[in-house]
Amino acid sequence: MPKCLNLATAVGAVAFILVGCAEQSVVQKPLAAVEAANSHLGRMSNVRTTAYTHKERGGPRNALGTYLSGHHVMSAAADWSVFPVGTRFRIVSTREEYVIDDYGAALVGTNTIDLYKPTKLEMKRWGVRNVDIDVLQWGSEEKSLQVLGPRAKHAQVQRMMASLQKKNPSAMVRVASSSTQPTAKTANSKQASAKNASSRTLD
Repeated sequence: MPKCLNLATAVGAVAFILVGCAEQSVVQKPLAAVEAANSHLGRMSNVRTTAYTHKERGGPRNALGTYLSGHHVMSAAADWSVFPVGTRFRIVSTREEYVIDDYGAALVGTNTIDLYKPTKLEMKRWGVRNVDIDVLQWGSEEKSLQVLGPRAKHAQVQRMMASLQKKNPSAMVRVASSSTQPTAKTANSKQASAKNASSRTLD
């Protein structure tokens, strides 16, 4: 076989290997993220829960600025360094589904989940219960940091952010690199939508 053909074949083989390694690396990164999230799925036993309602000081909106949900998938609050925003779970005994879309100063540093109830009567009936939950979807530590960032002047928010950064340093890097200055209209809209929840979520 001519030397030039041998050289071309060798170059082609090396290029194929390099492309294959690059593709494998790209695939492995999201797979690692998926595996990390999936490791949190499944049953958690004896989780302490409390209850709150929109008629308390926090008002009808959650930490994301949207209305608290009391329908099919209901709102819940927690320390986002323990249960990141977007974490979805089902209470085994009642089959009710909740999603973490809120947090509260009293929850920071605890494993307690505060369940939203549409009325004070339902809130009082629930009281404090230790329950088993099935985690259906793990939330986003990156999104948690994005929401908490503008509120970092509060000590409780700083605690959550420090814990999140310790657990997942790369999430903070992604948040920093993707952050942009919002327009005045967007900033005012977000501020107005979250204003009613300020006493609970420390806007």
